[in-house]
Amino acid sequence: MTKMAAVGAIAAITIAACGSDDDSSSQESDTTDAAESSDAPEPDTTDTTEAAADETDETDDTAVMDEDAMEEGEAVDLSGVCPETIVIQTDWFPEAEHGALYQMVGENPQIDSGKKVVSGPLVTHGGAETGVNIEIRTGGPAIGFEQVVTTMAGDPDITFGYVLTDEAIENYADNPTTAFVAPLEINPQIIMWDPETYPDVESIADLATADGGDGVTIRYFETGAYMRYLVNDGQVTEAQLDGSYDGSPQIFISEGGAIAQQGFASAEPYNYENVFEDWAKPVDFELIHDAGWQAYAAPLGVLDSKKEELTDCMAAFTPVVQMATVDYYADPDAANELIIEAVNAYDDFWVYDQGLADFSVQAQLDLGLAGNGPDDVVGNFDEERLTAFIEAAGPVYGVEGLTVDDLVTNEYIDSSIGF
Repeated sequence: MTKMAAVGAIAAITIAACGSDDDSSSQESDTTDAAESSDAPEPDTTDTTEAAADETDETDDTAVMDEDAMEEGEAVDLSGVCPETIVIQTDWFPEAEHGALYQMVGENPQIDSGKKVVSGPLVTHGGAETGVNIEIRTGGPAIGFEQVVTTMAGDPDITFGYVLTDEAIENYADNPTTAFVAPLEINPQIIMWDPETYPDVESIADLATADGGDGVTIRYFETGAYMRYLVNDGQVTEAQLDGSYDGSPQIFISEGGAIAQQGFASAEPYNYENVFEDWAKPVDFELIHDAGWQAYAAPLGVLDSKKEELTDCMAAFTPVVQMATVDYYADPDAANELIIEAVNAYDDFWVYDQGLADFSVQAQLDLGLAGNGPDDVVGNFDEERLTAFIEAAGPVYGVEGLTVDDLVTNEYIDSSIGF
């Protein structure tokens, strides 16, 4: 990345990435040494997707995964149930938080710098082929900062997309979606502050009474629905809010840490300590997840209008995504190499290097951003957590009557796959 003098590029980077959790953009990239995660044990992946096979075993056009297929790296046939190319719309540039997707790209990937697309054969555990291709599309500025749900609704070529839970609620009336697997367990978004300036602040709520009792100004991206929740919940006050955040670190740095600011746990702590030379020291933060806004940040979802035709595909593809998630965090090097290569080829304001990729992977593991849910399964949705989130988010969006079943499903999850 660049130093402070060239921060105009990085400023734009975080407009979406650190801008807003319902803005379908994300600069999640983070923590220390990815190589450390290679010590993670190999999960028991027997009996994967038998449910999918059972559901479709009356025809020859089924996804075939015998009980040892994924463990041994054998081929998994998705060609009978999935499109020839599974097109996935992401919410931002390539980054380590999207690692599970890039883990599924096989040998000799194609990088289209004009369209900002990475494509190639879709592979599963051990590089085994699936009979279909994968296309990963860049979000954020590449789609005009449009929400992924909106982009999906306007482009029939998109198979699945990153559908944040709060974005799903916001768009439910016009474009209902169902999320079916969640590679990330916890949203990386944070509010951060300078621990030297505010040594007694330990949480977002503490910022309301700091600075002599007047409260610390919090800069945030004005469309962030989580902030309305924090106000309604009494954790922050209207007087603290400054919605002018544009992703740039310059104001935070020029203020000498007198203000607080939003960001991502998987990026800002690294950048402020190691990249922004005019700051070059740690920041403290609290995840908005820990403050109560517990949306899933990057689950794969499908438009409900396409759910019936893609049901068999989701049943077969979901365990592949689960396995890719486990494999990526066990050994992220190859996928991160592709991520960095793609970012360099795109040659846009978004920049990404090995240090940030390594930091991101380790931070995601250390903070539980990636991992199993409350059980031993990766990728599934915690229904109790989502029920509470719907209750918290409903008033923010003026939506009533939604249930967990309206927004997500665990029906395709293979419960044998976990970290």
